[in-house]
Amino acid sequence: MKKRPRREVASLSLSFLDAVTCGFGAIILLLVITKVFEPIRLEESNTELDGLIVKYEQELRDILGETDRVRRERLSTEDEIEIDSEQVAELEAELTRIRAAFQNEQSAAEIAAEIAGEMATARQSLTDEMERLLGRNRPRPEDYKIGGIPVDSEYIIFLIDSSGSMRRYEWDRVVSTLEETLEIYPTVKGIQVLNDQGSHLLISYRREWIPDTPSNRAWIIRELRDWEAFSSSNPRRGILTAIDTYYDPDKKISLYVYSDDFSAGRGAINGVIREVDARNTRREDGEQLVRIHAVAFPVFYDVLGAEQFFNSTGADFGVMMRILCMRNGGTFVALPSRRRV
Repeated sequence: MKKRPRREVASLSLSFLDAVTCGFGAIILLLVITKVFEPIRLEESNTELDGLIVKYEQELRDILGETDRVRRERLSTEDEIEIDSEQVAELEAELTRIRAAFQNEQSAAEIAAEIAGEMATARQSLTDEMERLLGRNRPRPEDYKIGGIPVDSEYIIFLIDSSGSMRRYEWDRVVSTLEETLEIYPTVKGIQVLNDQGSHLLISYRREWIPDTPSNRAWIIRELRDWEAFSSSNPRRGILTAIDTYYDPDKKISLYVYSDDFSAGRGAINGVIREVDARNTRREDGEQLVRIHAVAFPVFYDVLGAEQFFNSTGADFGVMMRILCMRNGGTFVALPSRRRV
């Protein structure tokens, strides 16, 4: 029997082993390639994580800083409230006194006379120029009064609340009161009219005095009758504007504030008083730059009645202006109500 050649069997076995070996080699190569790139991805992930940690730590520091700032502001506000509490109590006591006066059935005219007597201060002395303007045979200015206010200055500024309530209920009396004031002053060097926002009645004379002539006085009255200007019923801005714009150490100036209420509310009274005190005082001798008078128009008392007036912004205006007039050499006068009290 003839035997098969063994060479063929060995050839087939080697081919199979070659194929298997190549397959395993490819698998191993894939594993090696995959393992090589894994450290790179891990490093990128660590870098991103470090960046997020730094970002969140910065945000945390910002939040803590903001928290500290808010805490400091809260403590500062509490300190200011505590400091002002005594002054608020004094103002409330003053308001209580005014309320009691109304409840005792005193008329508005009697209250005005009482206030004028209490708040009248030393009159400004006449300058040589005022003597010349008045004339030797004329009565002294102390004899001229508008609701108890002395007429003794060479320059006068009217600061008028031009709000809707004033225009609707009291504008005719505003015009007549200003007109009477101009008639009682025989001759002055300059006149100016602003509203509580510092807006000028006569734009052509902004930042300069209106010369006192009969034609200019008539012009002022005509323009005032139809004047409509935005008003916030808060004389703060107008007072400061008048002082900053028109004060001159060589001029004797009186400022008249006409209004019916103070819209900023009772809580803002102290701030306005402090700001006006700081702006209207000479540092050298402590004297006021301008004299501040005020005339209160009883709009809210006439429209709402006594009970509602006690809680209205009209009472706040009265309290604030009485203090401002007292501290700035002027007089506060409340005009009598038009309704029977």
